[in-house]
Amino acid sequence: MAKKVEERFLNYVSYWTTSDENSNTTPSSKREFSLGKVLESELNDLGLSNVKLDEKCYVYGLLPATPGMEDTKSIGFISHMDTAPDFSGENIKPQIIEKYDGKDILLKGSNTYLKTSDFPDLKTLTGKTLITTDGTTLLGADDKAGIAEIISALELIIDSKTPHGDIWVAFTPDEEIGAGASNFDLNYFKADYAYTVDGDYEGEVAYENFNAASATIKFKGVNVHPGEAKDIMVNSALLACEFANKLPKNEVPSKTCGREGFFHLTDLSGDVSHSTLNYIIRDHDLEKFNDKIKFLENLTNEFNSKYGNDTVTINTSISYNNMLSIIEKHMYVVDLAKDAIKSVGLDPISRPVRGGTDGAMLSFKGLPCPNLGTGGYGFHGPFEHIALESMQTVVKILVEIAKHPVKK
Repeated sequence: MAKKVEERFLNYVSYWTTSDENSNTTPSSKREFSLGKVLESELNDLGLSNVKLDEKCYVYGLLPATPGMEDTKSIGFISHMDTAPDFSGENIKPQIIEKYDGKDILLKGSNTYLKTSDFPDLKTLTGKTLITTDGTTLLGADDKAGIAEIISALELIIDSKTPHGDIWVAFTPDEEIGAGASNFDLNYFKADYAYTVDGDYEGEVAYENFNAASATIKFKGVNVHPGEAKDIMVNSALLACEFANKLPKNEVPSKTCGREGFFHLTDLSGDVSHSTLNYIIRDHDLEKFNDKIKFLENLTNEFNSKYGNDTVTINTSISYNNMLSIIEKHMYVVDLAKDAIKSVGLDPISRPVRGGTDGAMLSFKGLPCPNLGTGGYGFHGPFEHIALESMQTVVKILVEIAKHPVKK
């Protein structure tokens, strides 16, 4: 199993599948099809039915229930094919370190170091086979590790003739730009419950994530020659700075953790005449989340009262919600995962996700879908790393989940 998990993972990361956040197509980049076609072929080779790569680059497949298991609820396992646009995902050159010694690691392509002081979890991987980047790209463990683990689990289930109910699998495009669940076909993927395999620690089952929104705030100024500007000029760029400085100083990503929410200024642009601030708003608590949105709206009204109507306009959009409100009605899904994690000798943990997952959006579409760990760390950048043994453990967890489906 170890050899096949490693081979699959190293093969998948060789495909450049970075999603494009500036695209308005699905998939956001045609290059995502390169891996989609490989996965479609692998599912067919394993003998799955209902295998399909659709026109939007979603890959689906079904491992039908074994005789006598048809009266159980169907399970789904989901991972995404794209890598984050935050850092290069092209021409990845993995470093494989056998029997890792627990020390800082030289990333030979960039002459930088993966440091244990920055990533304390590295120490827990001592003695294992570690896979890192060479420092010039990300690795792609987010989420090609999840894909390798799901397909390896399917193969192990098939080869061992393990009794199981229906097992659906799906591999999605564009999760990294928030669109992985947008075109997911739940009329085709007929699982009763599912798991995204897209976290870090292999013993994690996460079912609480941020409520999320975006806000675009536009400022309209009055531009005249600066030599004749007294009592006439309204500098929209200064208004934008004043607005930004009114927000709570400690409610930003760099000063929050756990369940603490934030306002995050993602970008700003403008001149004297017109300026724009773009924020994302996050909070696990729905009431606090709504209060944050209301704060921005009230601040907009305050500026318009001070500087004139329509000087400032705000447009907010809800991105996703906390899946906790859905999963707490289906806790058997979490309990099943925790039992599987315990069965491989790990202590299950459930931490609030400081982000979102495809599973959150799918949960609100009617498919309860918490998130499982992959064993990878340092996602979205050159310090991404994963241990082969951790991937093997996740494979065993997925098999254990499949072995104990829930009765209908």
